[in-house]
Amino acid sequence: MKSQIIAIAKDEWRYWLRSKLALAVLTLGILLTISSVVVTTVKTMELNHQRSELQNEAEQSFTDQPDRHPHRMVHYGHYAFRTPTPLSQLDPGVDAFTGNSIFLEGHRQNSAMFADQRQGTALTKLGSLDPAFIIQILIPLLLILIGFSSVSRERESQTLTFILSQGVSIYTVITGKLVAMLAVIGLILVPVLLSALFTVVQGESLLTATSFIFGYFAYLVVWIIMIVLCSCIMSKNSESFSALMFAWILFCIIVPRVASTTAAIAVPSAGKLESDFAVIAQLRKLGDGHNANDPAFAKLKANLLAQYNVDSIEELPVNFRGTVAKKSEAELTKVLNEFAEQRMTEELAQSQVSRRFGWLSPVVAIRSLSMILAGTSIETHHRFLRETEALRFEFVQALNQVHIDKLNYQDDMNRNVDKEASNQARVSAQNWQVLQDFNFTADAADTRLQYSFWAFLQLFMWIAVLLVLAIFVGRRAQ
Repeated sequence: MKSQIIAIAKDEWRYWLRSKLALAVLTLGILLTISSVVVTTVKTMELNHQRSELQNEAEQSFTDQPDRHPHRMVHYGHYAFRTPTPLSQLDPGVDAFTGNSIFLEGHRQNSAMFADQRQGTALTKLGSLDPAFIIQILIPLLLILIGFSSVSRERESQTLTFILSQGVSIYTVITGKLVAMLAVIGLILVPVLLSALFTVVQGESLLTATSFIFGYFAYLVVWIIMIVLCSCIMSKNSESFSALMFAWILFCIIVPRVASTTAAIAVPSAGKLESDFAVIAQLRKLGDGHNANDPAFAKLKANLLAQYNVDSIEELPVNFRGTVAKKSEAELTKVLNEFAEQRMTEELAQSQVSRRFGWLSPVVAIRSLSMILAGTSIETHHRFLRETEALRFEFVQALNQVHIDKLNYQDDMNRNVDKEASNQARVSAQNWQVLQDFNFTADAADTRLQYSFWAFLQLFMWIAVLLVLAIFVGRRAQ
C-alpha cells in the first residue's frame, strides 16, 4: 500500500511538471514566499535598528536639555518606540494598524503613531505582501489551481475506474494525492521555516518559532484535504474548481469580514469624539493642576499646613505648586487609566468574538494564531500601551518631585515678572536624569502558547472534521 501511495504521488507530480499552468503556479507560489520573506526580514531588521536608535536619541535629547523650569520638561515630553519582535517579520499583525511609537507628556495619554496602514495608499489597505498574508490568502488559492483536478481528472478520463479495478483502494488514491500536495506545502514553507530559524538566532524562542511553523503547516493541511476531498466528490473538473473557489471566497473574504462586523456589533464601543468628551467631563471635576489656588486643592493645602505646622504656603518647606501638580497628575492619570482600560477591554472582547469565527473559517483561526505567536496581537499592543503609560507617569511624577524639592515657591510664583525672575525659577539640568531605559519585549513563549490554544484547537478541529468527511466520501466512492 505504501508503494502504491508513493506511485500515485509521483504520478501527480509528473502531471504537474508536464502542465504549464501547474508548473507556473507552483513556481509563482515559491517565488512569492521567498521574496516576501526576504523583503520583510530586511525591512524588520532596519526598523529594529532605526527604532532602537530613535529610542536612544529620544532619551539623550531629554537628558541634554538645559536648565529649565521642571514643568517645562513635563510638557517637553519623551518618545517611546516599540521595536519589532523577531517573528513580526513573518506577520506584522496589528502593529501595521496601531502604530509603533508614542509621545509621552504630562496631563494626557496620547495614542500610538506612525502606523504603516494609516500612512499607506488605498491599495496597501487591501493587504500587504508579507509572508502571513501570502500564506493565509494567496497560497490556498494557488493550491486550488494546482490540485482542484487531482481526483476529478482521473474520473473524467476514466482512469479512476481502471485504478480501482486493479484493487487499489480509493483511500490509497486520496492519500497519494494528499502526499503529493504535502510536498507542495513543504516547498512553499521552506523559506518561512528558514526565516523562523533566523528569528531564533535573533532571540526568539525556539518553541514559539516551531509552533508558528507548525500552525501554518496545519492550516495548509486543512486546505489540501479540502481540495482533494472536493475533487473526489465532484465528477467534473469545472465543478470542483467552482466549489473550491466558492470555499476560498467564503473562508478568506466573507467570514473574516462577517467576524469583524459581528464583533463590532456584539461589543459596541464609543467613538473617539464621544470618548474624548467623556474624558474631558471627568477631568474637569478634578480641578486645574496649573492653578494652586483652585478650590479642588483646598483640602491638600490644609493638610500640608497642618502637617508642617505653618500658617501659609509660603512658609512650607516644599513648593506647594509642585505638590499640587503631583497630586493633580496622580488623579488625572487614574481617570485616564480607567478610560484606557475600558477601551482596551472592549477591544479585547471584540477580538475574542472575532476569533470564535475560527470554528467557521480556518483563515480566522490561523490569523489569530499567527499574530499571537508572532507577538503582534492586540494583547501585546495593550501591554505596550500599559508599559509606556507607566513610563510616562513615572518620569512626570519624578519631575513634579523635582518641582517640589528643588524650586522655591516664591521664585516659582514670580517667574513671569522679568527675565531675571524667570532664570531664578529654573533648576539644574542634572535633575533630568529621571528616565528609565525602555525596551519593550513580547510575551514569554509559554504565555503566547497559552493564548493560542484555542486557535490551535480550531485548526485541529478542521483537520479532524475533514478527515471524517474523507472517510465517508471514500466509502461512497469505493
